[in-house]
Amino acid sequence: MDSYNPITALIIFFIGATLLYVLFRPVKGWFWILKKNFKSNKKIIIEDILKQLYHFENSGNKVDMKTLVQVLDFNNQSIVEAIKQMTVNDLIYSESDVLKLTEAGRNYALRIVRVHRLWERYLADKTGFHKTEWHDRAESMEHRLSHDEAEELAMHLGNPKFDPHGDPIPTKTGKIAQIKGVELPLLPVGSVGRITHIEDEPEIIYKQILAERIHIGSLLKVVENNATRIVFQSEGEEFVLAPIVAANLTVAPLEKEVAVEDNIARLSSLNEDETAKIIGISRESRGESRRRLLDLGFVKGSDVSIDLINPLGEPHAYLIKGTSIALRKDQAAKILIKKD
Repeated sequence: MDSYNPITALIIFFIGATLLYVLFRPVKGWFWILKKNFKSNKKIIIEDILKQLYHFENSGNKVDMKTLVQVLDFNNQSIVEAIKQMTVNDLIYSESDVLKLTEAGRNYALRIVRVHRLWERYLADKTGFHKTEWHDRAESMEHRLSHDEAEELAMHLGNPKFDPHGDPIPTKTGKIAQIKGVELPLLPVGSVGRITHIEDEPEIIYKQILAERIHIGSLLKVVENNATRIVFQSEGEEFVLAPIVAANLTVAPLEKEVAVEDNIARLSSLNEDETAKIIGISRESRGESRRRLLDLGFVKGSDVSIDLINPLGEPHAYLIKGTSIALRKDQAAKILIKKD
């Protein structure tokens, strides 16, 4: 018969106590962390469903369970369980297999959209993150920011009405400003207008627009419009887009005819033997980036020329107010000039 060993028993006791502490200690125990993550994941699924239903309804499209499963990056069982819970909580209802938001569900969805668009506005105005990162970072933050924190952010930003893509930011009471304009393919040849909105979904089309360096707030003139391509002039450059890509641009036609001057261009198009005057900075440049350009001397009326061409491509150095300033091409593309 084995004899009782108090030291062994004590070691086993301490090991067991340590495991219990690691598992169940307040707040930071594994059990509570896993439980919190489980609840957090359920919250994310529910909020993503609400947001998708809001976007579908807002665009006049109907959505059923099959469509929802296709657009969401969650397993089917998780979505089904979330739909059941949302129905019980009176956030959604089903009508002939079509999923619809209740008034409470729509209000909840608007709060999520509000946080997402406020955060994109913050990233655009207050940080140096590239626009390709705004959407994904806002996707994460929309599930984490509380209602009070969202209101503090809105006040900090001056209660903006639109996000950097031109999408309206819902107010805290759920009111939404209207986007002015029509899809670019609907404008006839000769039309002049201003880009008021750039749709950032689907991502593949948005990336094509970014690659073209098309800027919100820019004036444009349609020079060709047919079933295969849309051609327009803007800021001294000509752009050619497929209609499906051009449809992601909303343009507000100008009531009075405005001439899109041929000699207005982007600083990035300036040649080594040319001089020009600054006529402004594109609305695409915001916040700290805009202030930095102004502080460097790129203000309206200033003379500018190329001081040094980088043999490796970029940045080039521009002579402004007697100082040589190096700018990347994407920075120079946001400065508007009138060539001499």
